[in-house]
Amino acid sequence: MKGVLAWPFLRLYLLTFLYFSANSILNVIIPLKGESLGASNSTIGVVMGAYLFTTMFLRPWAGQVIYRQGPVKVLRIILLINAVALSLYTFTGLGGYFFARMLQGICTAFFSMSLQLGIIDSLPEKDRSQGISMYSLCASLPGVIGPLMAVNIWETGSMSVFSVTLISMAVLTGAFGFSATMKAADIRPVPQQADRQGSFSQLFTNPHLFLCSILMLGSSVVFGGVTTFIPLYAGQIGHASAALYLMLQAGMIVAARFFLRKKIPSDGKWHPGFVKGIILSLTAASLCTGLSGYGGFAVFYCGALLMGLAQAMLYPTLTTYLTFVLPESKRNVQIGLFIAMADLGVSLGGVMLGPVADLLSYSWMYMICAILGAGLLLFISRQQLRLHHEN
Repeated sequence: MKGVLAWPFLRLYLLTFLYFSANSILNVIIPLKGESLGASNSTIGVVMGAYLFTTMFLRPWAGQVIYRQGPVKVLRIILLINAVALSLYTFTGLGGYFFARMLQGICTAFFSMSLQLGIIDSLPEKDRSQGISMYSLCASLPGVIGPLMAVNIWETGSMSVFSVTLISMAVLTGAFGFSATMKAADIRPVPQQADRQGSFSQLFTNPHLFLCSILMLGSSVVFGGVTTFIPLYAGQIGHASAALYLMLQAGMIVAARFFLRKKIPSDGKWHPGFVKGIILSLTAASLCTGLSGYGGFAVFYCGALLMGLAQAMLYPTLTTYLTFVLPESKRNVQIGLFIAMADLGVSLGGVMLGPVADLLSYSWMYMICAILGAGLLLFISRQQLRLHHEN
């Protein structure tokens, strides 16, 4: 096979799947464990948000370390740190979970940056969107079965099963990662001249980066709110299952990223109608999730499918667009800044929406997410004319 399905890329996709498998279980177990310990939604949100909040700060500079040390050496180090992080969940409480989430955030910053930038640099322009979609697909694929595994583990009432599962995943991921080799053609280091470009001020000086970052930040707040609080919200809806919601969401992400990957624009042009359709799906998903307290489990699961569709299409669409319009000398670092905004949004989804759920309710929290989606639609309309002139 050639192109995005060539063996060097398939190897990277498989490693991605293994790496993110543990997190698909932790995203369900941590909120349930926190609730059982009497923690507030605010506390649970902080613990969950520590993961990508840490990742956000490290992403723009991860490429610099990879350039100096080499991708293979960095990969092996972060896989060891990841194993330590996963082991902490087996014998600590919420305090240990917080520290473990931070360690995972450090690992993810270097892991995902090296793989994504390597895929972007190694593929021809016409295949970039497909490569990014395949990476994102494999990062999301664990979410199809992970939530169900997590619920089954939780219902056993035995944390020993949880411990064995995490340790096994750490060992399997480490073994595969240590045996893998990365040639220069597979993963290219970040250019040296980009090392000096890591200022967050670039988010505001480049109109293309600003537009995509705001859209990714706002949307990721909603995605973070779903990841953190759906395991707790589902219990308030008759005949609803958090595991099934997350599986439907992940299943839609996987299906859309595979079957619709060729529909994602890869011509370097801004397609406002296409992007608005994605944000509209996000808004409708939030609305369905919020109203499911009144509409029942059917509306709840409809929200899951729409949320998965939005999550599947938004990230590869914006990332592909940026690979064309950003200056080549700054591209890797500026894409790192963009991805950092996605991390920040997911983190804020737990940290900011937790107090909202405490003060109001989960239903109102997701209604506010729908209002945020409507605001992003207005933002696209205001920025559309400016980008049209840029193109």
